[in-house]
Amino acid sequence: MDSVDENLLKYFNGDLTAYPNDPFEKYHRESTWHKNWKKAFPIEYREKVFCCQDTGELHRADVYTNCGTAIEFQNSPITLSEMQSREAFYPKMLWVLNGKKFKGFRVLKNLPDPYDPKLEAFEFCNTDHLSMFSKSEVLSGIVKPKVLNFYHPELKKIKLSSNYYHFCWKQPHAVWYAAKAPIFVDLGGLFLYRLKIRKQISGDYAYLEMINRKKFIEDFL
Repeated sequence: MDSVDENLLKYFNGDLTAYPNDPFEKYHRESTWHKNWKKAFPIEYREKVFCCQDTGELHRADVYTNCGTAIEFQNSPITLSEMQSREAFYPKMLWVLNGKKFKGFRVLKNLPDPYDPKLEAFEFCNTDHLSMFSKSEVLSGIVKPKVLNFYHPELKKIKLSSNYYHFCWKQPHAVWYAAKAPIFVDLGGLFLYRLKIRKQISGDYAYLEMINRKKFIEDFL
């Protein structure tokens, strides 16, 4: 990908005569949440514009770091095709989503490390209540395997973590479960929550990893 010409640079500095039809009008209506996130990064990282050599399509990264990572701050719903277009264009990128706008999104209980070797024989239930069932029962074809909570003798000694969380999302935006780039959900406060997936025979299990907001930003400075 190549940086674009001087006209685009002038345009994003406020000179609308370079592109009188204003193809980037939507970027002038960004939310306060969106603007504040960009202000957390040096000005030279912000609003980087690139042009795809193959298609001529323009891409504007909210933040493009010195290590070549594009950071996209998403405050509103996005189509699958738009999400895939951005991910295909940037070799390295990640998403930060405004989770305050998600309906029915709640962080629930602490989890053990989902990849703790002690849990290898179990699978998480995809319900609001933190529970598991035996992988052997799934492999045996049992339609309704026995549900086990963390008071069960085989599970109660497994230590809960301080940074992994069970969550529910009553009205999920399905597009984000198709994303390949890392996703971080911003619910406000000192932490972000990275959306992660544990591969399971019975169906993938989504969970959250809590990340310090300040460290997240500093890692890209």
